[in-house]
Amino acid sequence: MKRTVILALLAVAFVVLFSSGAMAAKLICISNQDIKGEMSVNKCLAQGMEFAIMDDNGFVRILTPREIELTRKLNPKAFEMPGFGLKHHRLAPKIPPLPVSPEVLG
Repeated sequence: MKRTVILALLAVAFVVLFSSGAMAAKLICISNQDIKGEMSVNKCLAQGMEFAIMDDNGFVRILTPREIELTRKLNPKAFEMPGFGLKHHRLAPKIPPLPVSPEVLG
């Protein structure tokens, strides 16, 4: 039984590891389309700029203040990245993955 659980967890980890690259997203500033990494996403947000998440297919989801607040608590590194506007979205780095929880590591 224990062996089955371990194999299942390894299979899930394998799938997540290899599928995460395909579903990588970027934070894109929609208020100022010309920024090109001069300041961090946090500084842009402090100036009142709006951000959206863009996936690899070009679909965009505009972030509400509440979504930004919750995401900042879960993945603070996402807001330390340089900010990029829509004009330079190809240069924007992908959102870093969430840190692994100590409970998962055992």
